[in-house]
Amino acid sequence: MLVPLYEAVYERLEVGSSTRLLGLGCGSGLALLMAASRGAEVTGVESAARERLALARERLLPEAWGTRPGGRARLVAGGPADVTDPGRARYNLVTAFEPIGCVSGDAEALDSSLAAATRLVGHGVPVVLAGWGPPERCATSAVLRAATKPDDEPLRGESGPRTALRDDLEEAARRAGLRPDGSGRVACPFGYADMDNAVRGLLSTGLFDPAAAATDPVQVDKELREALNPYERRDGTVWMPNVFRYLIARTA
Repeated sequence: MLVPLYEAVYERLEVGSSTRLLGLGCGSGLALLMAASRGAEVTGVESAARERLALARERLLPEAWGTRPGGRARLVAGGPADVTDPGRARYNLVTAFEPIGCVSGDAEALDSSLAAATRLVGHGVPVVLAGWGPPERCATSAVLRAATKPDDEPLRGESGPRTALRDDLEEAARRAGLRPDGSGRVACPFGYADMDNAVRGLLSTGLFDPAAAATDPVQVDKELREALNPYERRDGTVWMPNVFRYLIARTA
């Protein structure tokens, strides 16, 4: 769903064979695969979603494909602190494409990763942060808030949804000691073949895990379907228009 975001950033920063990219929270590796197909050397780190990291290995590593998808690729289970390199300042691009600004504490959770990542790069290296756009332009963020019942503490769990703020990305950059150097907005609609497909897709993000733990998966499934109902079309497809924002910041 975020392919337009990845493409916009890679075009703007001219990602190619001279790029050595460190991807924070790389998930299933799609953004890394797109960079590698441009000839970039990529390293992805993922500490939470081990199942998605396994999928990233299938997509990126030579033993899975028989050939490399483009540039060299490496995956690390953990965070940037677990990346070991013989030399400093090896990477010339850092990306954190997991959007912040939709769940309480998600921006602050990125702080330690950014701090560790900036120690692996030199001065003036671009660091890309991504976030949810304004709530009125992000249908999916409204679904997330509705389905996790922000007014119901037991269903919400430990970390509940919140409204994205205009300066979420700038604040995260400031805490990491980064200097903002441009931003942009990208349309990233979420489209699904049918309601079941939409529910599976959204549940796979992990954003509903606290709610499922606080109640049960059946209840979360019910709430999610009700929240998605306004976006179901007559042909059964589910379509949610969204706008995401990215910030390019540079290391000091």
